Amino acid sequence: MYDKNDPRSALAQKSGAGPAPKGLVAEPQLGLFYQEEPAETGPHSKSWYTRGHNFVLSWSEAQAGAVFERRNQPDEYVVLLPEAGARITWNGETVDVPGFSIAFVPHGDSRVELPDGGKLCRLFSINSRDLVPLCTNRDAYARKRTHIPEFKPWPEPPAGWKVRHYSLDVPKQEGRFGRIFRCTTFMVNYLEPNDGPRDPHNLSPHHHDDFEQCSLAVSGSFIHYLRWTWTIDMDDWRDDRADHVQSPSAYVIPPPVIHTTRAMEPGRNQLVDIFCPPRTDFSEKPGWVLNAKDYPMPEDA
Repeated sequence: MYDKNDPRSALAQKSGAGPAPKGLVAEPQLGLFYQEEPAETGPHSKSWYTRGHNFVLSWSEAQAGAVFERRNQPDEYVVLLPEAGARITWNGETVDVPGFSIAFVPHGDSRVELPDGGKLCRLFSINSRDLVPLCTNRDAYARKRTHIPEFKPWPEPPAGWKVRHYSLDVPKQEGRFGRIFRCTTFMVNYLEPNDGPRDPHNLSPHHHDDFEQCSLAVSGSFIHYLRWTWTIDMDDWRDDRADHVQSPSAYVIPPPVIHTTRAMEPGRNQLVDIFCPPRTDFSEKPGWVLNAKDYPMPEDA
């Protein structure tokens, strides 16, 4: 599936997995925040929401002093800060998180403040049912995706619950793919940016058997190419797609659709890949998950 120089070419391939022989539901989901009306508008922020099978993604653009609160949050969630920093309060403790960081916030009551404003992405598992009605595609999963397992969290951090945060300013390393972090609910890969369009002669078409990939465009623009695998039922067949999206946007790619993405802008094109729950194959690669010591893999992974 990958060029021999792509670090993912060494991933172990699953066997015996795959979609049902017919009745496959595999439609992409698009959250085009740059052209949609926000679901929430306050005095200091605007927020957009879209969902996947196992998660809800929130994108916010905020002025200085904007506050985002969660009450009785059922499980751990992600705070992605591509620019300015945040002040996160949980369990009576406040942590100042620098800009260009990723943070993981435990279950319960929490508060995220943006003292300087900026852009904010939060990621919640599907257990945050109160957020689903805010999604533009809230009804997209009314038909069951029987080939996608139901959400199941990964093990709790051995050192206990607290707000954990990590800088995204990680030097590129030969043989490692992107900048990957995980928690109990998500895996986030803050990919190396493309400065200028991606080489059309060096793409990476591939597929996933049973999990979605959400590609968040933070800057620049991208074309997402999709090709459907044929099942025995022609009702499952779809025409190829090439969706050109700007930023900010979220594009949820369903399994087992063959896909690849090409950066298109002459400047900086930044993409972030999101998986809920974390990926086992990426986690099995030594050194790929940068905070692996804080969050163990399941014993049966």
